[in-house]
Amino acid sequence: MHFEARFSAVGGQGIILAGTIIADAAFLEGLYAAGSPTYTAQVRGGPTKVDIIVDSEEILFPRTAEIDFFLSLATNSYKKFGTDLKEGAIVMIDPALVTIPDEHRELYKVYEVPIIQLTSDKMGRMVYTSAVALGTMVALTDVVSEESIRKALKTRAPKGTESYNMKALSIGIDYVKEMLAKGVTT
Repeated sequence: MHFEARFSAVGGQGIILAGTIIADAAFLEGLYAAGSPTYTAQVRGGPTKVDIIVDSEEILFPRTAEIDFFLSLATNSYKKFGTDLKEGAIVMIDPALVTIPDEHRELYKVYEVPIIQLTSDKMGRMVYTSAVALGTMVALTDVVSEESIRKALKTRAPKGTESYNMKALSIGIDYVKEMLAKGVTT
């Protein structure tokens, strides 16, 4: 198994931490994982990304080349980091924040999930955005199990916020499962 993922956003949305949690979950399942974050000079508010590789074999070169899953929470980050995507890759965008070229809808499996609105409406605090985003990824891919991502998130969550992070994760998972049950993609 070899899986490459990229999360992109603007600095401050917790995307880098999300990559670490995915790697932690992979380790819990006996897999290898490597993460590679990228920040621009303007860390807070500037384009950021984290690439994650999960593999059943040792990872000798920790750079992505064919992204299987790409999540973006900002148009400028999508434009800057929406490269190296495998044809047919899963692309998840927040439609209130990201506009993508029409041809990308033909090349990739595009899912529109209002991650920021879900976080705001259901959690009331934007600090849980990365947990909601993790939930959406877990629901769309089989790279790590729900059980492993819950354990990894619980370990990384600041003391006292574990239950809130579990709720945020469930919000993302449930939203995508419901969307898939209805047959909605783009």
